[in-house]
Amino acid sequence: MFPDPFRDDVFTLETRRLFLRWPRMKDAPQLVGLAGERAIADMTATIPHPFTLKAAEERVLRGRALNHSGEGLSLVLSLRARPHELVGLIGVSPHGEEAALDLGYLLGRAYWGQGFATEAAQGMLDAAFLYSHAGAVTASIRVGNAPSRKVLERCGFQYEGSGMRARPAWGDSNPVDWYRLTRGLWSSLKGWRSPASVPHPTHGDAAKAG
Repeated sequence: MFPDPFRDDVFTLETRRLFLRWPRMKDAPQLVGLAGERAIADMTATIPHPFTLKAAEERVLRGRALNHSGEGLSLVLSLRARPHELVGLIGVSPHGEEAALDLGYLLGRAYWGQGFATEAAQGMLDAAFLYSHAGAVTASIRVGNAPSRKVLERCGFQYEGSGMRARPAWGDSNPVDWYRLTRGLWSSLKGWRSPASVPHPTHGDAAKAG
């Protein structure tokens, strides 16, 4: 799905305020701080509660394995102004249907309300449509998760209906709203900012963030 430059752990995407880069094992303690709160983990399908250091380390390993495979992309978000400070997670993974990816993201509570999730999502969507053969990106949000709904709507996602979605990390299912962004619609909307994010392999400490 993704070409070779994405499969190297020096790969970085840059947006106006953020670095999006591969997760590293030394990120695990910060990830616990970002996602350890039950109210945050409860909105996800893949973050358990309690979110222990071991669970965070396992997530880092899964993310790196996904990146190595080229079938998806799992990245952490850090501030360009403070590159060692993580603010969240974002990723796209294989979807059940052919030539589609599924988007997921998480932002630490201290960073809500500043547009970081939208900025990161737009960068990830640019990468998915510019550098993979994905024809669509899907997303689901917990019913009642208004902030995430706004992020998807700002990125051009279209509502497709409601249903139940399994939460592997929790061993249950929850009602969700389903959204989709097609390549054609993304292409018509990608003037949301300029320039678009592009792969930026770099070996500098700032870009590697940590």
